[in-house]
Amino acid sequence: MRIHKLHPRLRPAGAALFLDVDGTLIEFGPAPDDVEVDAVTLKFLQDASDSLNGALALISGRSLAQLDALFGYARFPAAGLHGLERRDARGRLHVHPTERLPQPLLDELGEIAERHPGVLLEDKGRAVALHYRQAASLQEMLEREVHALARRHGGNDLQVQPGAYVLELKPSGITKAHAIEAFMLEPPFAGRTPLFAGDDLTDLHGFDAVERRGGVSIAVGPRVTAMVATTAPSELRALLEEFLGRRATA
Repeated sequence: MRIHKLHPRLRPAGAALFLDVDGTLIEFGPAPDDVEVDAVTLKFLQDASDSLNGALALISGRSLAQLDALFGYARFPAAGLHGLERRDARGRLHVHPTERLPQPLLDELGEIAERHPGVLLEDKGRAVALHYRQAASLQEMLEREVHALARRHGGNDLQVQPGAYVLELKPSGITKAHAIEAFMLEPPFAGRTPLFAGDDLTDLHGFDAVERRGGVSIAVGPRVTAMVATTAPSELRALLEEFLGRRATA
């Protein structure tokens, strides 16, 4: 299914585009730091933003600092840590009033990572991620241990968010949907039809948010389903280039 088949009258001038990053816009790397944004992808984002009159935002589990390091000088509107922090189109920061996660929790997660080769702990400040892409056979054991730690250190205040070979711990109640809804109240997003592309369980709330507004959800890869399905970041980019009427080149 193509975007114009779902919304025959929708044009870039009336659309707002929200993009997850890892697994959606770019391919996964062995570790979070082992990825890069190539010139073609960066040019695509810049051209897409121009076509949408600036109504393009990144919606990621990475922090804003990580996104800025990844995309270099190109500072798009963005939400980091699944919505815990957000930079609007005017460059203003909106940060959810949460503290860093408890140090004893971080210490115990660090001990888990040390015990198991291939498991990587990523401290994001207000959230933390335990990556196990290089130790996939440990998934069930890690899920049990991380859920037990969350109950012991945070109770209902901590949420375990599963993802593609990752378990994230973050404050409960904040999702990517909150970030999308906040953007949709502000220019240049307000009054437009939202599109959101994602590849993982962390993106399902965002799919719901855009569908409630009559928009389009786009799945990348097999982990989730949405109104439109693509197989990989390269196919997503081709789909969006078709919709936007322009193609990025190196």
